[in-house]
Amino acid sequence: MLELEIWQYALLFFIVFLAGFIDSIAGGGGLISLPAYYSLGLPPVYALGNNKFSSTFGGAIAFYEYSKKGHVIWRLALVGAVFSIIGSAIGAQIALRFSDYYLKYLLICVIPVLAFITLKKKSANTTKKMKDIYALFLTGIIGLVVGCYDGFFGPGTGMFLTIAFTTIVGLDTLDACGNTKLMNFASNIAAFTTFVINGNVYYSIGIPCMICSIVGNKLGATLAIKGGDKVVRPLLVVVLVLLLGNILISLF
Repeated sequence: MLELEIWQYALLFFIVFLAGFIDSIAGGGGLISLPAYYSLGLPPVYALGNNKFSSTFGGAIAFYEYSKKGHVIWRLALVGAVFSIIGSAIGAQIALRFSDYYLKYLLICVIPVLAFITLKKKSANTTKKMKDIYALFLTGIIGLVVGCYDGFFGPGTGMFLTIAFTTIVGLDTLDACGNTKLMNFASNIAAFTTFVINGNVYYSIGIPCMICSIVGNKLGATLAIKGGDKVVRPLLVVVLVLLLGNILISLF
């Protein structure tokens, strides 16, 4: 069993809280929390297991907050969740056969473009104008593609989903966040269950981190619902920058 100093516990709990806060608004909390687990000496599989344990419960709370305020379009979210699970399974199979090396270089080019689009595009709910079957089709494609990315590489999946829902399907920013949370939760359940069954969670760390993640997600979702675009869009750009930094560090 891993033994940590008091200050290490305190630092980890704060980072997991911060990751949950960011994740509930823009996604990408794992870009912060996962390196924290690694830096404290957790073996990789236990770092992943503990991270998934805390983030799954935290994400469920964020989803509840958005759905409680009516920011989940269920017909889209459920279709997206099914296709994201399928896409994730495909991506995992691809990851077993190919390196993510070229994808990282592609993302270096794509991320600045996404940041520009995120800052410039005005939020609008166009799904009422769009034929239902067309919106469902686009959501299925998004779920499949982003789910495949999640299974193959992973970081920033929630952020990509939120951006895709606002720019392609035309959802209001908060509706995009709400739908994203359900899709993330659905794709997280399989990984969460696998880690728990295989004993890859240190519960003395995982349970306190889960509580911190829940608090962070609840506060973040509440702030996003109150602040709307003013809160979500800048934080999406922050997460894009974090992802770009993460990729550059891994490559160079």
